[in-house]
Amino acid sequence: MKLITAIIPPDRLDHVREALIQADITRITVSRVTGHGRQEDIEFYRGQKIAPNLIPKIRLDIAVNDEFVTVTVDTIIETARHGQGEIGDGKIFITPLEECIRIRTRERGGKAI
Repeated sequence: MKLITAIIPPDRLDHVREALIQADITRITVSRVTGHGRQEDIEFYRGQKIAPNLIPKIRLDIAVNDEFVTVTVDTIIETARHGQGEIGDGKIFITPLEECIRIRTRERGGKAI
């Protein structure tokens, strides 16, 4: 099992979500977050460099069984990119998921996903 965390621009959420549904990935968690990556919006105020503004982003958390990792990641990459790819298109993190428990039924592991 893996936990796929994707940080994407807000305007790409509907495209990504629809594509994931088409790929049979229907269980996702969506959060609105802010952050800053490699964007070059360094500002100066009265001659001093100030911290860049935090940019609104969307965070997707998707728990999948191992056989769904590639299709999930490929779907996000294909639908989150702007054109040929731009700074700010986002990031994907894949981490091992030690355990998953469905509270209602107490199922554990891959069945709980």
